[in-house]
Amino acid sequence: MRCILARFPFDLTKSGVVESMKGVTPEPVTGEFVIIGRRHYPAKQVGQVVTRQDRRDFSTGEVLRAMTQLGFTCRTSPAAASAPLADPYEPASATLGAPPVRLTYGQV
Repeated sequence: MRCILARFPFDLTKSGVVESMKGVTPEPVTGEFVIIGRRHYPAKQVGQVVTRQDRRDFSTGEVLRAMTQLGFTCRTSPAAASAPLADPYEPASATLGAPPVRLTYGQV
């Protein structure tokens, strides 16, 4: 299948991508990833290995679109999707050694 990555056309096949990624150790996943076999590869790593281009030359979206068209499963890391917002007073309270102050509506 012809895919455009980094403004260049590539003729990719699912078996060709699997063969290219064979023996490549997956980097830690922090955002979008592609499942190839039983391994989770960051999208940028897959794009770099398959195209032999610099990661800055293409977007994650281009890689995800191409891999989805080839039949691979693409996902977003749960940690990257939503990070809980921390209460800004908790680190200060911990530093000062005081229990965190919890104000409810109506307290001043």
